[in-house]
Amino acid sequence: MRWKTVSHLFFALTILAIAAIGLLGGSFAPILAGVPKSLPDRQVVADICNIVLIACGAGLIVRRTAAPAALALLIYLIIWTILFKVPFIIRQPLIEVSYQTCGENAVLIAAAWLLYLWSVRDAKAWRVNFLSGGAGLRIAHLLYGFALIAFGFSHFAYLNLTAPLVPAWLPGHVFWAYLTGGTYILTGGAIIIGFAAGLAAAIAALQIALITLLVWGPMIFAGHISVENWQETAVSWALSAAAWVVAISYEGHPWLKRPGFGALAGRLPARG
Repeated sequence: MRWKTVSHLFFALTILAIAAIGLLGGSFAPILAGVPKSLPDRQVVADICNIVLIACGAGLIVRRTAAPAALALLIYLIIWTILFKVPFIIRQPLIEVSYQTCGENAVLIAAAWLLYLWSVRDAKAWRVNFLSGGAGLRIAHLLYGFALIAFGFSHFAYLNLTAPLVPAWLPGHVFWAYLTGGTYILTGGAIIIGFAAGLAAAIAALQIALITLLVWGPMIFAGHISVENWQETAVSWALSAAAWVVAISYEGHPWLKRPGFGALAGRLPARG
């Protein structure tokens, strides 16, 4: 299977699984955090939101419905972020975690946007010029780059929370916390300015995946099954899936030189 097909399917199945977790658990899917507890009919809203995610994830799997499903997921995530994540920044603009939580949604938005760009080639009826053009591709990459920078700064701002998460078998926990934070900032900056952006996206995706496997995975397998651990693990897994979609959207590396996003962006200068 081509890398683009693998990343597309992996992201779709991840959305399905996370929505199912929320639906079966009687709460919002882990990637739909930020809803006030005072929201009227909160449980009903949660069920509806999870069902929408399941529909989008299932639609992404089928080629014929991939474009409308990706478009629906993109719009859904943008609206959700504006309603429930951006207010954190408005209320607390000097608190770094406000940007980190928005960054998580921005990564998912970028992936959904890129999958829409990918899928709309075979479904022109669903083409929205602004979203499907070169500007849309660039905005998706910019969103991802800024999200990585927000992740990086959170490692420095909350060092006391980040360092203890480093696996016990690794010496120098503070060093690894700084290294991962610095890597996020450097790769995010590279993507924003378009310097070695493909390589930067691949490095960032690898780092997110390693954090998911080495930090959150062992906690679950060790029996540290708190609601917060499950939430963080699910979100990290979703970010990993989204990050690989972004990484595959770049050309320039032998293992990425396949028909796909490169052809879509043929009129744009090659980056990475």
